[in-house]
Amino acid sequence: MRSYIKLADTLSTSIGKAFSWCIVILMGGTCYEVVMAYAFNKPTLWNFDFSMQMYGAILMMSGAYCLATESHVRGDVIYRLFKPRTQGLIDLVLYFIFFFPGVIALAFYGYEYAALAWKIKETSWSSPAQIQIYMAKSLIPAAGIFLTIQGVAEVFRSIICIQTGHWPARMVVAEETEQILMRTAQDEDQKDVI
Repeated sequence: MRSYIKLADTLSTSIGKAFSWCIVILMGGTCYEVVMAYAFNKPTLWNFDFSMQMYGAILMMSGAYCLATESHVRGDVIYRLFKPRTQGLIDLVLYFIFFFPGVIALAFYGYEYAALAWKIKETSWSSPAQIQIYMAKSLIPAAGIFLTIQGVAEVFRSIICIQTGHWPARMVVAEETEQILMRTAQDEDQKDVI
């Protein structure tokens, strides 16, 4: 189970980091549009659709990354007060009731949606540039697949937590400033005691 967790975490964080570069591409496209529109008075027809595709790519492909690094929003007002074993049991049950039905549906129905778009070589109906969108629609089932892979890793984490009473360690990609300050304060408190 631990090797699968490591594999899924590595895959999810790698995909998330790779698609984070869409932000740079999006910024470049936006800067290009501003220069063309305001400096040369020649706005582009394609940039709005391009921006929407970049936003969509970032949104769809960051889901597994957020799950792997626990950077998603969690309403844990009561949950955090429970012991780790209880948290693991709650997570295990809720993944099967809420998470997997949604992401598996996203993968299966997203595949049908993307396959149809590829079959007809779908273009944007609201764009004067008629930009192709069938490639972007392929990200829908891909997001479902990556979320399913990461969801299985989260189930394994829950099982390990139920068995051991401790959550398995996560890959630390980025750390919140609050967590760094708390860790630093704890280290200083331990130095004062010693």
